[in-house]
Amino acid sequence: MENSLAYARAQDQADPLKDFRTKFHLPEQEDGKTLLYFCGNSLGLQPKKVSEFIDLELKDWANLGVEGHTDAKHPWMPYHEFLAKPMAKIVGAKPSEVVVMNTLTANLHLMMVSFYKPNKTKFKIVIESDAFPSDKYAVESQLKFHGIDPDEGLILWSPREGEELCRFEDLENIMNEQGDSIALLMIGSTNYYTGQSFPLKKITQLGHSHNCMVGFDLAHGAGNIQPNLHDTGADFAVWCTYKYLNSGPGSLAGCFVHERHATNNSLNRFAGWWGHNKDTRFNMRKGFDPIPGAEGWQLSNPPILSMAAIRASLSVFEEAGFDTIREKSVKITNYLEFLLKEIDTERIRIITPTNPEERGCQLSIQVKHADKSKILNWIKKGFSKPMTTPSDTLIWVTLKKASQIVKDQIDCMGCLSSCLFSNWSQNEKGTTGKKADPRSFCIQKTLQRISHGISSIENELMFAGHSVYRFARDPFYKGGFIPKVKELVDRIMKGQ
Repeated sequence: MENSLAYARAQDQADPLKDFRTKFHLPEQEDGKTLLYFCGNSLGLQPKKVSEFIDLELKDWANLGVEGHTDAKHPWMPYHEFLAKPMAKIVGAKPSEVVVMNTLTANLHLMMVSFYKPNKTKFKIVIESDAFPSDKYAVESQLKFHGIDPDEGLILWSPREGEELCRFEDLENIMNEQGDSIALLMIGSTNYYTGQSFPLKKITQLGHSHNCMVGFDLAHGAGNIQPNLHDTGADFAVWCTYKYLNSGPGSLAGCFVHERHATNNSLNRFAGWWGHNKDTRFNMRKGFDPIPGAEGWQLSNPPILSMAAIRASLSVFEEAGFDTIREKSVKITNYLEFLLKEIDTERIRIITPTNPEERGCQLSIQVKHADKSKILNWIKKGFSKPMTTPSDTLIWVTLKKASQIVKDQIDCMGCLSSCLFSNWSQNEKGTTGKKADPRSFCIQKTLQRISHGISSIENELMFAGHSVYRFARDPFYKGGFIPKVKELVDRIMKGQ
């Protein structure tokens, strides 16, 4: 790997997924530049297909009304089934083991109703100490629901003192010492804070060897890593779809139930009519008859508009292939790690594991001696607009100064795009389609040197401003002659 823009661009050109960037809406700054988006672990970008997929359901609703349940182009009654196969590929499961329904924490509660079965001696639950707060709240509330004090029933798998990452051998020690009293291991597959990805199969085997149920929260795993849920043997898993799966804010969640539980009707569950046998669901008679597999945990008929957004996103994943996505993820995360380590400072430390098999695409960084109060003080004084310099330094300026900088950039580039020697244009394509004139290249380089602070207007003789049209009067360019770069340089060197 090389620390150069040329190397990065070469990797982009060789990337089999390079065209997929155009399939998503990318937020822009006030000056029209595309933002660098590092928030996919919070909310994924919107696939451009989403509006098309949702509009289709809106039209079917308008034109068909209730008949859309059976007569829509994608009938609403079985709509969740359209998501099972592509979602199963992403989490490494069989379609019958996967269902899209509810939201993550709601699904987690439903799963614990079925798979957390405490008794007087075996009642404890293990989670990682830095689990996402919602997981901790859910687990604590389940303990309380069963009359168990969380201080007694909750075990935290914690990093060692002075470390940030959990060690598997420490989980082994917990199980060896307290396994007889532990009923459930409920671990996040990829930790939201450190980015550490846990060995799911080893954890499952460890839990089962102590006669414990094992479940995983894939909130930061689904669409990020390949968890291979079926092969791990986990009893259940839950995940959201609005982060790495780009389904939209607050969208529906996913749920996995291993096939060995598919027809186990003795499991406790909170039931609803959409989990009832499809053939007799509308008979409206007594007796709950659960659908075999994960579908049997459904409660209500699903929200179609939200599912349409998920189907749109999954179609992009299907086209790309999740193995290819994961391969690219490893490469660009490795490259980011390489670039960070190239920075000659002791202030930056990466706490995420170095081994790609022990992490997803997230790198968590600690910055030593960071002083947030300085930035807050700048903002208080009116320097509230962060901007990036050509050297990638982040600076804070006033809103008035930021507007002036943006205007200067637009005016500068607008002038160049109107220049007779430039092949830039303000049309949709951004080009006149003509051969690039090396004289405009000189102007571009001059503007770049000035705007980047490498030189000044006073010291840049090639910067001719409004007088640049005088090039056209030079007999050297008679008849529309466009010189090659070497010819132009030779002429300049000769003082002609």
